[in-house]
Amino acid sequence: MKEIVVISGKGGTGKTSLTASFAYLGAGEIIVADCDVDAADMHVFLQPDFANEKDFYSGQVAVIDPGICTDCGKCARTCRFDAIRVINGRHTVNALDCEGCGYCSRICPVNAITDKDNHVGWWYCSAIKTGAKMLHAKMKVGAENSGKLVARVKKEAKRIAEKEKKKLVLVDGSPGIGCPVVSSLSGASYVILVTEPTVSGLHDLQRVSELVGKFRIRSGCIVNKADLNRHKRDEIHAYLKQNNIDHLADIPYDETFTRAMVSGKTMTEFTGSRVRKILESTWNKIVNK
Repeated sequence: MKEIVVISGKGGTGKTSLTASFAYLGAGEIIVADCDVDAADMHVFLQPDFANEKDFYSGQVAVIDPGICTDCGKCARTCRFDAIRVINGRHTVNALDCEGCGYCSRICPVNAITDKDNHVGWWYCSAIKTGAKMLHAKMKVGAENSGKLVARVKKEAKRIAEKEKKKLVLVDGSPGIGCPVVSSLSGASYVILVTEPTVSGLHDLQRVSELVGKFRIRSGCIVNKADLNRHKRDEIHAYLKQNNIDHLADIPYDETFTRAMVSGKTMTEFTGSRVRKILESTWNKIVNK
């Protein structure tokens, strides 16, 4: 079982649109994982049924029992994160500010504070319109530890792929080079880098390709909207060649991308699109690699 991860150095390159198109081409032969958990939107294209929902807990948060608390204020004076405040004369923990260090519960003289597992989001196993299964998730507003939620989504995707004897897991990773991206790359067989021919596109491609290089994973690159800046596109081509990154495709600017998003469809569902043949050829190339 192989794992293909699609990432980009910056947002707005078309990463998710391309990943959804590949998921449509792979149909029932693959398992799809949306690991862009901080801004998950693969559901817009693939229409999951959200049939199986699981709570996700990570870290801890302090909770004060008002029936025991004497409002001595020792916890508030000690908290380095200013997470404990006085509201209507009672000490209360602001969960968004609490770092879950547990120190306040240890110094409370009457044991009024306990550390409880922090509910930060949900993950789902859904059937999608292609007949395949998709693992995806949603973080609560302001929640942390998205890297751990990515790890859970990937773990479940691999488990189901092995159970159903699927050969490929297709992962939509997060943009950037942060913790969720590192978690997405762990265990990958091949990485697809999506960029665009702009100054920031090239700069962030360099950053993310350096990160992939640390994992020693083979990678290829798709240049989206490649015809908008031919000079910068040629610079990207030169960078790919210099760093032994497979040049998978140049995709021209096409307003069908916008129509596809508005209608909740992938680019590969538009038979008249000039981009469809490029995507089909690129997907076959990726699978062969």
